[in-house]
Amino acid sequence: ASDVYKRQMLDVKEVAALLKCSARHVTRLEESGQMPPAIKLGRLSRWNRAAVEVWIADGCPPVNAEVAD
Repeated sequence: ASDVYKRQMLDVKEVAALLKCSARHVTRLEESGQMPPAIKLGRLSRWNRAAVEVWIADGCPPVNAEVAD
């Protein structure tokens, strides 16, 4: 993958590092609609870096109020 792709898309471990939590917790947040959805590439999940950074800057609000409790 190109350097540009690596900078723009984050894997679960990179998102976990930004949030200072486990990769499993990132998966749970995404599955419950509490964070920006991942882009699915086959079995891989990748997050748009800009979307995740904006979400963090906004205080990590639930993204999908219908799914989140």
